[in-house]
Amino acid sequence: MPATASGKGAPHAQRVRAAGHAVHPILIVFPLGLLTTSVGFDVLHLTTDRVSFAFTAGHLIAAGLLLGVVTAITGWLDWWLVVPKGTRAHRVGLLHGLVNVVVLVLFAVSWAMRLAEENWVPAWPALAAAWLGLVVSGVGGWLGGELVERLGISVEEDAHVDAPSSLSGVAASGR
Repeated sequence: MPATASGKGAPHAQRVRAAGHAVHPILIVFPLGLLTTSVGFDVLHLTTDRVSFAFTAGHLIAAGLLLGVVTAITGWLDWWLVVPKGTRAHRVGLLHGLVNVVVLVLFAVSWAMRLAEENWVPAWPALAAAWLGLVVSGVGGWLGGELVERLGISVEEDAHVDAPSSLSGVAASGR
């Protein structure tokens, strides 16, 4: 079935999928959680002065960046293959992706600054980059929510509260 103007009904084969679901929404929790948690460990370092918290924050950023790149690749593929060109969803999807690239760049800058410090203890510019990255990630997350909840991207055409399991191989309509 061809994609409709809302992006619903796009062929499953075009999306990056696993076990019947789009992979991008599954993956976003990992970089977002890791990068957010790194900021929490920065706060713990600042309040306790324990070097291990700063060191852990650096490792969390590294892991978040790696998974962020994988997540971004799946998101860009879905945007390119599924979201109809010339639609508001296409524009919002582009902005969502670009904002999240800024998030990754801010955290990468923070991580690079930490690497130059003994025990990866961040100076204020590294902390500011990470904290700004966290704030910007909220904007990126809101835009992602807009794509799914308002614009219906990656929502099955016939989705309903009693649809069969994605693993069943049966369409959401039950047909």
